[in-house]
Amino acid sequence: MRLKISQFLLSFVLISGLMLGGCSTQQVASNTSSPTSTATSTTSEASIKTTTEATSVSQTSNETIPGITDLPRLEGKATVVLTVKGSPITIEVDGTDAPITAGNFVDLVQKGVYDGLAFHRVVREPQPFVVQGGDPQSKNPKVPVDKLGEGSYIDPKTGNARYIPLEVKPKGSDTPIYNKPFDATAQPVVLPHKQGAVAMARSQQPDSASAQFYFALADLAFLDGNYAVFGNVTQGFAVVNKIQQGDRIDSAKVTQGAENLKTPGQ
Repeated sequence: MRLKISQFLLSFVLISGLMLGGCSTQQVASNTSSPTSTATSTTSEASIKTTTEATSVSQTSNETIPGITDLPRLEGKATVVLTVKGSPITIEVDGTDAPITAGNFVDLVQKGVYDGLAFHRVVREPQPFVVQGGDPQSKNPKVPVDKLGEGSYIDPKTGNARYIPLEVKPKGSDTPIYNKPFDATAQPVVLPHKQGAVAMARSQQPDSASAQFYFALADLAFLDGNYAVFGNVTQGFAVVNKIQQGDRIDSAKVTQGAENLKTPGQ
């Protein structure tokens, strides 16, 4: 009994941590928990706010979603190598099952957004949870660590934050479900939170993910359907396991599949 209760509480705390702390340079509208804060089990530790002036996608659950055609898309797979403290982490990015989420990540890698950014949340105790990073604010070393977790990618063309919809593909479905959490206990998802999974952190608003991502340090099935997994670590998980809070991404590069990225207007 004590074990079950402690696992419940731990999950609650962890999920809260996955929420983004806020939204970047714009006003925050809602609190959320993201996988990088504490552990992927609750929505209480790190609340993230997100701006309302985002290129976010709204309601429906198919490709007719307003604004979705303005977002980058990955048609197929790509390989991204993150170098942290001189050691590589190879990520297979899955645009087949998470085209918008994967496209956003690869596009930001191509733009150099992740170069020099810090991992601001690392949770290994009382059990392995997540390593979270990707807050654009962390590029500035003067920003305190406790202020990180609130930043989003600001599109220099519009001056607004770019947000992407929650994207989850159930097994047996031809297309992902957008804009709303999915009950993965009733139907498994194609991209689950297995150890080494890479997913987007977001606030309480489903369509609030932007640039922050996290590595799953263990199997975290309770996050399935609530956060969008878009890839997996294929090499270098030992490097992920050594990341400490404050460590930075030396570089992020697309080494294969760059031609699969489709960006609006190009």
